[in-house]
Amino acid sequence: MRHPRSIRALGIGAALAVAASTLAAQGAARYHVASRVKLGREGGWDYLTVDTTAHRIFISRATHTLVVDERTDSIVGDIQDTPGVHGIALAPALGRGYISNGRDSSVTVFDLKTLAPVARIRGTGANPDAIAYDSASNRVFTFNGRSADATVIDAGTNTIVGTIALGGKPEFAVTDGKGSLWVNIEDRSLISHVDTRSLKVLHSWPIAPCEEPSGLAIDRAHRRLFAVCDKVMAVVDADDGRVVATPAIGDGPDAAAFDPETQLAFASGGDGTLTVVHEDSPDRYSVVQTVQTQRGARTMALDPQTHVVYTVTAEFGPAPAPSATGQRQRPPVVPDSFTLIVVAP
Repeated sequence: MRHPRSIRALGIGAALAVAASTLAAQGAARYHVASRVKLGREGGWDYLTVDTTAHRIFISRATHTLVVDERTDSIVGDIQDTPGVHGIALAPALGRGYISNGRDSSVTVFDLKTLAPVARIRGTGANPDAIAYDSASNRVFTFNGRSADATVIDAGTNTIVGTIALGGKPEFAVTDGKGSLWVNIEDRSLISHVDTRSLKVLHSWPIAPCEEPSGLAIDRAHRRLFAVCDKVMAVVDADDGRVVATPAIGDGPDAAAFDPETQLAFASGGDGTLTVVHEDSPDRYSVVQTVQTQRGARTMALDPQTHVVYTVTAEFGPAPAPSATGQRQRPPVVPDSFTLIVVAP
C-alpha cells in the first residue's frame, strides 16, 4: 500500500516512532485515504486480517484468499480452494493461519511463512463465518451462521473437540488472551460471553439500541467491547455487559477495530464511511472524524503497528430491475475493479 511518505522512506521501525509521536501530538488522528490499490481478480469479499509480523494482508475473495504485502503494493500469494471463505485467523506462535470455508463447512490450515495449505478440517457447523484463535486455550473457534453454534478445534492436533450452542446467528468474535471470548449474536442483538476452556456460555447480554450487530473489537486493557450496528456503535463493559456509550456511526457497518496505542475505535460502513471514535475514558467516547472511503467498503482491518486501516470494495454497475416478487436485486460488480483502500493517519 502507498503509506505516508515517512513510512516508505524510513522503514517500519523508524516509522512507528514517528507515527506514535505524531499521534500523541495530535491527540486524535486525522485519517485520510492515502491510496487506492487496484487488485482486480474475481470473487466477492468479506473479512480482512493483517499479519503484523510478515506485513501481509489476508483478504477473503469468495473461493480463494488473496495475500498482499503491505510494503510493496503487490499480491504475494493466493490461497486456492477456500470455497465460501469468510474469515482468516492467525496463530503467529504456531506459525499457522486458519480460513473458514462457509460453502463446504471446513477450515483450511496454512503455513504463515510459505502460505501453503497443511491441513483441511472438515465437519464444522453449517456455514462457518467468523473465525478466531484463542491463545489461552490453544483453540480455534468457527462461528457457524446456519447452525447457530461454534465449532471448537484443537490447534495442536487440528481436530474438532467440541461444539457450543449459541442460540442465534453468530457474527464476529474477539478474545482477551486470558480464556474469555465474546461473540455478537446478530439475530438476537446480543453479545455472548464464552469460557474458552470449559466451552460454556457464561452470559448473553442485550446491547440495545444496537440491533443486529456484525463487527466486534476489544480494548483489552480497559475491558471494553465495540459492537457495530447500523448508525450506532455499542461500547460494552466486557465483564458485566453494561452498554456504557453509543456513539453514532455510518450505515451498513460490517467491521470494527480498536487501536490500543491511540485509543481510537473504527467502524467501516457500506455507505462509504469510516467512523473514527476516540476513547476519552473507558465510559466516555467522542466521534472525532468521518472519513469518506467508497461505497461498499464495509469490512476492514487495522495494523496496530502503523495505525493504518485497510478496507476493500469495487465499482458497481446499475442495479437490475426488481424481481417478479418485488425483491430488490444487487447491482453487478464491474469486472476487475476490486480495490484495496489504504486509510492512514
